[in-house]
Amino acid sequence: MIAMSFRALRVTTGLAMLATLVGSPPPCRAAENQREKARVRQLQDLEFGMFICWSFSTFSDKEWTPGITDVSFFNPTGVDTDQWARVAKDAGMGYILFLTKHHDGFCLWDTKTTDRKVTRSPLGRDVLAAVRKSCDRYGLKLALYFSEGDWTWPGALDGKSRPAGTNPEMKKKQLEELCTQYGPIAFFWMDHAIGDGGLSHEETVAWVKRFQPDCFVGFNNGPPAGDLRPGELGRPGPLDDPDAAGPFGHRDRRGYDKYLVGEFAVPIIGPEMRRWFYTSPANDHTCLPAAEIYRLYLGAVKYGNIFSLDVGPDRTGRLRDIDARTLAKVGQMIRDRAPCPATTTAPATTTSN
Repeated sequence: MIAMSFRALRVTTGLAMLATLVGSPPPCRAAENQREKARVRQLQDLEFGMFICWSFSTFSDKEWTPGITDVSFFNPTGVDTDQWARVAKDAGMGYILFLTKHHDGFCLWDTKTTDRKVTRSPLGRDVLAAVRKSCDRYGLKLALYFSEGDWTWPGALDGKSRPAGTNPEMKKKQLEELCTQYGPIAFFWMDHAIGDGGLSHEETVAWVKRFQPDCFVGFNNGPPAGDLRPGELGRPGPLDDPDAAGPFGHRDRRGYDKYLVGEFAVPIIGPEMRRWFYTSPANDHTCLPAAEIYRLYLGAVKYGNIFSLDVGPDRTGRLRDIDARTLAKVGQMIRDRAPCPATTTAPATTTSN
């Protein structure tokens, strides 16, 4: 360490005192504020991303899939993460938000915490590792969805939101694996649908930032915490707009002022239905119109939000043809800077993710 001279110390102290007197932050705080602004801008500049929900529910035609004891239930004929990333990039997206674990406890990475994982399934591949490589190949950032608890943990009732199971040490270990083996992570989208797993939201944020200090963390419901405000089935809007957070989100921000960026997520399977996972070939005709997706994109840009469009791969491990075609149109509209279209769909409802 190089010792500071008395003169330099007096100058530094004087600057800090002057900053305090005139109401400006001291130099160290000003630098931290600038760093935070840059971090926020980097996330906002991503604008639009692909939310990938692919798990047991892809094969059950249900949003929640309890009762599965054999991981061979997850049995896709293949997986093409490069196709996911290529379609996302062509659509003008800046990131992929990947589902790592849903409420059923099935992990889409090669975790050491449980055998209930994709590498024990017939597919036998670490899908998250493949997504990481595809994101890097196509210049996309990676964000992760994580169900805070799961039905395999002590105290949980399979298929129910309550009572919630608890296993804080496993939750910490799983998050540590995700942060240290698959980073950098742009943000975590934490799903509180079946509780916090025994680790509070504040503790969860601190744990993630221990490994990924620049990673944003948000919770779709439960006690507000973190710096990202997810909006499940939300819409574009400023941080202080309760409706932008969606029907499951934090609608009352009084007493909590730490959100820095707003996110909202909607599924592409619509407008007749709102489903996060692939359903069945019978529904392969239903998809949000490109004009509606583009309108939501423009709203995200207007308010500095990020917009996560859920596009669930099918049972072959590829995106549906209708989704790929629709997103190609959206990408062209973004590149052409097309004018904002009128609203084309009415809001619909579904179960929480």
